[in-house]
Amino acid sequence: MKKLNLLFAALALAALIIAPSFLKNYGIHMFTTWLVFIIATMGLNLTVGYAGQKSLGHAAFFGIGAYTVAIFLKAGLSFWLGLPVAALFCFVVGLALGFPALRVQTIYLAFATLGFNTALWLVMRNEEWLTGGTFGINNIARPSLGGISLDGNLAYYYLVLGFAIVLALLLWGLLRSPWGKAFTALRDNPIRAESLGIDTRSYTLLSFAIGAVYAGVAGGLYASQVGFIDPALFTVGASIMMYLMVVVGGPGYFLGPILGSAVGVVLPEWLRFAQAWYLFVFGTAVVVLMIWLPDGLLSIPDRIKARRQSRAASADRAAAGQGVKA
Repeated sequence: MKKLNLLFAALALAALIIAPSFLKNYGIHMFTTWLVFIIATMGLNLTVGYAGQKSLGHAAFFGIGAYTVAIFLKAGLSFWLGLPVAALFCFVVGLALGFPALRVQTIYLAFATLGFNTALWLVMRNEEWLTGGTFGINNIARPSLGGISLDGNLAYYYLVLGFAIVLALLLWGLLRSPWGKAFTALRDNPIRAESLGIDTRSYTLLSFAIGAVYAGVAGGLYASQVGFIDPALFTVGASIMMYLMVVVGGPGYFLGPILGSAVGVVLPEWLRFAQAWYLFVFGTAVVVLMIWLPDGLLSIPDRIKARRQSRAASADRAAAGQGVKA
């Protein structure tokens, strides 16, 4: 299955590099948005899929990153200064949000993070002196890189792709390190993990903080991509959609955010032909997926492998039974 995953990753990367060259501006915009949400949901997948925490506040970190970069740019400061500051700010706030996870779990933690998202959204909407309130912030500039302008959609797309690749490699290295094993142990059995000497408090906080950094970077990139942000982009509904992307793709699967983000970003556009019915078709498709594939799309190979192993074990037991009778 590892070879299958590597093949899928190679094909996906090739498609992401080549396909935009043959697309018009709107198609490039959709692919860029897809990449942005891949970055954001990579962080949420670490928090939810690997560390086993329940978070419905990811859009808040997405908004923190977007507003931080937008405010820096409107103040005449560099995008390359604003983005690291946004990531650092998200890391600190993510650590703070992780503290409720030390006391409450499952649905109670989900409600706590949902409340955080709502509170931050109210700040974005009401503090007009900082965020522009319901009018938002417009005319957000795109950065340049080494004197090269990234105003063009295709140039900016490749910048976001570069960020996605680098962040994916960093996450891959993290998950293959002892930290990754600790996150997985925390998800599978916190009591056993603590008995093995793993500091579950620290890893719980880090799962939120690192996940928040990915969302903040994605938000900063998104702000420069669209050139306009307002509080409506960072509601609880947006957090639920990101959570849905992780679940549909496969929580705890490294490549899950690629498929999950495609379902959340690209699939609705493909269903536009259904006009007023497209939301119904999209919702129905997601419900069917959750019923038949509760572990996400990337669980299909594992389910097939488990069935084959089960059939082989049944055949072995039947053969052993016939041997005993004989």
